[in-house]
Amino acid sequence: MQKQNNSDLIAQVFKNPSLFIACGFGVGLIRPGPGTWGTLIALPIHYALISLLALEALLFFWALMFFLGIAVCRSAEKILGKSDHSSIVIDEFVAYGLLLALIPNNFYLHTAAFVLFRIFDIFKPFGIRYLDQKVKGGLGVMLDDLFAAGYAFCILMILLAFVNFPL
Repeated sequence: MQKQNNSDLIAQVFKNPSLFIACGFGVGLIRPGPGTWGTLIALPIHYALISLLALEALLFFWALMFFLGIAVCRSAEKILGKSDHSSIVIDEFVAYGLLLALIPNNFYLHTAAFVLFRIFDIFKPFGIRYLDQKVKGGLGVMLDDLFAAGYAFCILMILLAFVNFPL
């Protein structure tokens, strides 16, 4: 029965444009760890865009993706009948993409950012859990990940102040 449900979900994702985007172009269907896989989508997008766009345009792109994410998450929740379904990963890749745009382009920093972001996204400390529980709909799905990225950014800035990363 579970296999049929997974097949139905796969079919739905590839038939509905909103669901396809919300599920990270299908990456949210990968198990285990769809959020981790979804976060990784940001890397190729970021690396493709940094060669084409100035920082301001890159930040504008991620802001637009945030608002698109609110809309497609709202639509995906209606289709899937569940708030913040595990297959919805646009929140992870948009938040991590924004984080990548805000930090120096460095492998070690990007790796540290990935680890910190996933920790904050999974464990939801310091008010992130409150946002996750109290803010509903597409905004709620997107907002807790944005805060997780913000916390990761703050830790990275502290690390940069004290640790000499090879930039």
